[in-house]
Amino acid sequence: MGKDKNTKGLLHPEKSFEEDGRDSSLRPQSIKEFLGQNAMKQNLSVFIEAARARKESLDHLFLTGPPGLGKTTLAHIVANELGSEFKVTSAPALDKPKDLAGILTSIPEKTVFFIDEIHRLKPAIEEMLYIAMEDYELDWIIGQGPSARTIRIPIQPFTLVGATTKAGNVSSPLISRFGITCRFSFYDEKDMEAIVRRSAGILNIGVEEKAAALIARSARGTPRVVNRLIRRVRDFAQIKGQELITLAAVEEALQRLEVDSLGLEQHDREILRIIIERYNGGPVGAETLAISIGESVDTLEDYYEPYLIQAGLIQRTPRGRMVTSLAYKHLDLKQAGSSEGQLF
Repeated sequence: MGKDKNTKGLLHPEKSFEEDGRDSSLRPQSIKEFLGQNAMKQNLSVFIEAARARKESLDHLFLTGPPGLGKTTLAHIVANELGSEFKVTSAPALDKPKDLAGILTSIPEKTVFFIDEIHRLKPAIEEMLYIAMEDYELDWIIGQGPSARTIRIPIQPFTLVGATTKAGNVSSPLISRFGITCRFSFYDEKDMEAIVRRSAGILNIGVEEKAAALIARSARGTPRVVNRLIRRVRDFAQIKGQELITLAAVEEALQRLEVDSLGLEQHDREILRIIIERYNGGPVGAETLAISIGESVDTLEDYYEPYLIQAGLIQRTPRGRMVTSLAYKHLDLKQAGSSEGQLF
């Protein structure tokens, strides 16, 4: 194992969407084009329409969920639907309060200001953001020592969109200042198939119904992954002179990419095998497992485990990680007899 985050496999959703420039062409540009997350999307449409009718900026928007589910894309869509400018940055890029002040004092009215990884904001910047979100003003200190004084600088009303994969790491005072919260969940197969067909249409290639279903099942319930996967399948089909993605073409492509029917790559299966073969199916602590696979605990918990848990292959317990009987079945391994460390 021991892979760097920037060299992870094809299907890992934390791999930046912008790493492949052509992926941007597959992004939906409006609420109607955005597939899945229906309840959240319907509510957000109401809020956007109401803000437009009042000619006001939309209330601040907090987006949370696993990587690759469309948080950045939705932020773009909000700006498009409002007809507003879109300013984007990430929390680590805001090093000093003056960085935030420089942005907020220069953006036009009703700008949608997107901060990715907002859980990584520095305390001084976060405190400055509180007043900006509530009063559309900035506190600024002039002078030093006994002669120092604070002035408030007015800024244009704006919409802050904060995105994070770690909602639990965002401070309560900051979360409380967001008027709208959208929680993303993994997509079901029906929505994933619709995304496959939409992306295939944009890429000007046909796709059989069964082929679309297999791609959808193999994409980990993540749009970022399905778009990356369909482009790789298209490559294999194109080299063979095929203008249609067939079931046989998808099966061959997945085999060559070492992706199985659940969307697991080699390193995902390796995690399951390590728990089974070295730790008798678990329980095994997160730190021990992370060392065994050559990754950090954060990488294990944020990028590997969410889908393995969602797919029912492992469980987090108070004593550690345990594989389920489904993991044995998926890997075609024989499960040992009943013992304290195994789930049935």
